[in-house]
Amino acid sequence: MNVLLLGSGGREHALAWKISKSSMLTELFIAPGNAGTRQVGKNVALKPTDFEAVKTFVLENNIDIVVVGPEEPLVKGIYDFFVKDADLMKIPVIGPSKAAAQLEGSKDFAKEFMFRHGIPTAKYATFTKDTIEEGLRFLEGMKPPYVLKADGLAAGKGVLIPDTLDEAKKELVEMLAEAKFGDASSKVVIEQFLKGIEMSVFVITDGESYKILPEAKDYKRIGEGDKGLNTGGMGAISPVPFADATFMDKVETQIIKPTVRGLKADNLDYKGFIFFGLINVKGDPYVIEYNCRMGDPETEVVIPRIKSDILDLFEGIATRTLSERDVQFEERSAATVMMVSGGYPEAYESGKQIFGLNTPTESLIFHAGTKADGPAVMTAGGRVLAVTSFGRTLEVAVEKSYRTIENLEFEGAYYRKDIGQDVM
Repeated sequence: MNVLLLGSGGREHALAWKISKSSMLTELFIAPGNAGTRQVGKNVALKPTDFEAVKTFVLENNIDIVVVGPEEPLVKGIYDFFVKDADLMKIPVIGPSKAAAQLEGSKDFAKEFMFRHGIPTAKYATFTKDTIEEGLRFLEGMKPPYVLKADGLAAGKGVLIPDTLDEAKKELVEMLAEAKFGDASSKVVIEQFLKGIEMSVFVITDGESYKILPEAKDYKRIGEGDKGLNTGGMGAISPVPFADATFMDKVETQIIKPTVRGLKADNLDYKGFIFFGLINVKGDPYVIEYNCRMGDPETEVVIPRIKSDILDLFEGIATRTLSERDVQFEERSAATVMMVSGGYPEAYESGKQIFGLNTPTESLIFHAGTKADGPAVMTAGGRVLAVTSFGRTLEVAVEKSYRTIENLEFEGAYYRKDIGQDVM
């Protein structure tokens, strides 16, 4: 199989690493990739949302399957672009249709879907610029803290949780009237705050059947003890200690099954990953959000724990024979710690040389924001490296990742020193 993987982050490096191990692989191309992905495939200077350029490349290089890493090409309809094109229609895309990708692309769409199919989630209401006054009154009837979500994609920054009513009202006005998040906040979902502990569950589906992948817990805040600004993720662990058989059975029966059935009932074509952002409230799971792709940095602990051939699973998705495929997991725990640029998630500098990447290590080092400069590897983003390790226990896995980080350096490097501590 010739495979084209779209994307350039840590998620894509982890997927590329796993695809490169497949016995079914002929050649792997990553567009645009990063300094890490070039070690396991061939980087291509293609923009994932330039569908015409993707088409040309796919046809010229006899690509057999396209795997979509990030959400933007999915929300913009790359699946539909292939299905509707006579030259491309037989080439499978791993990812949902544009309509189904609205599960991530629109918070309002996702909430309506959940309520329609009886999937447990927080109570909510949606407001626009024209209904700001109603929104302000709605806030007055709620208890703090308040949850405000930009309806559209806002690069992981569109969720605000103000503690006071005054602050919540101010944020609502800024989001709707002043376009705080651009078009993404032309609609705002206000929802009830749920108190509990969060985790992520992932499935792959061919639209008929599904397979549950290893679950994970990520750490979004920049500071230790989950303090400070939200980021794209500072680390992750898998498995999740509190996600026992009883809890996961509830997740499957109350959330996963009705989601897959609901997609089919609503005629939403879905072939790919579904990410369930969940919260455990006194032993019961509720959906906080859906994503139509793998999470990052959760991918960096989930994908390494899959022992099965990932291209065999992707072929099962493409041919709607996923139920016949076998999914096996690594029993050991995995932990990933993100090294980020100084100043992230606010202003930060790029172009810093990274040292220590060739030091022998037991860990996997996935590149998130890097670029090659001749033989040197430079920082090229806020989140730079994801250091993933296995261990007989979570404690051992975490310790190995921190030991590896001691040999990695770049100017201004920062990482959290408490990944996994809250559940160990």
